Amino acid sequence: MDILRPAPPGAAGPLQMASFPLVPYANRIAHGHFRFDGRDARLPLNFGDHPHSIHGLGWTASWTVAALEEDRALLAHRHEGSDGWPWPYEARQLVQVTSDTVEMSLAIRNLADDAMPAGLGFHPYFCADEATMLRFDAQSLWLSTPDMLPDREVAADALGDWSAGGPVIGESLIDNAYGGWNGRAEVVRGDGTRIGLTTDGAPWLHVYRPPRSRDFCLEPVSHMPDAINRAEGMDRLAPGQEKTLFLRIAIGKSDEALPNGDKIA
Repeated sequence: MDILRPAPPGAAGPLQMASFPLVPYANRIAHGHFRFDGRDARLPLNFGDHPHSIHGLGWTASWTVAALEEDRALLAHRHEGSDGWPWPYEARQLVQVTSDTVEMSLAIRNLADDAMPAGLGFHPYFCADEATMLRFDAQSLWLSTPDMLPDREVAADALGDWSAGGPVIGESLIDNAYGGWNGRAEVVRGDGTRIGLTTDGAPWLHVYRPPRSRDFCLEPVSHMPDAINRAEGMDRLAPGQEKTLFLRIAIGKSDEALPNGDKIA
């Protein structure tokens, strides 16, 4: 059965895939511009006619297969310091599968001679049926401007009480960041399949639910959209310093305990 959205035969674009990595930042940076340590950075507007830069550089970059085994793959991406992001870095993504789990770890290391901002995230697409329910706990929700930047912070149940469990398929667009997320979410489908998400290093959950869509995204991210231009900021990596993020997707039945496991080394 499909847990993550399957890619169509011959697909090559990241927006057709089951998941893609967000590095060196997650979600949007307003108008592709920010200032860090006195340096102005101008990123390409990389999403059609959308006015902001989105999802980082890694989602459209070429990754090499650094190691491959029957149940795991290690992918590598190196950025030399161009395309509007002046700091060189290297990123690694490790994907491991078992009969009932998918585990992904993402890391970025600053190769520059000075500090750089850094953020990470995962962008998996899940499959939903009419009866699919979603549950997670968070402390707040950010409502968005018409061009999808965070506008104001409200109660976490402003678009529906996910803490009590709510239907995934709906009539409105949800494309919002939830703050104070506890790193866990649960999806229960109509056939009884239960999908558990656990993460380490992502205090934010971005939920993307198009109207009446059978695909939806639960995106664990290290910072809110446009954090680099806000007081919250992004993490700061010293030269040679590394930042990591881990995601585990476990599959079970609604009357079974989800399998347990450790983080990927």
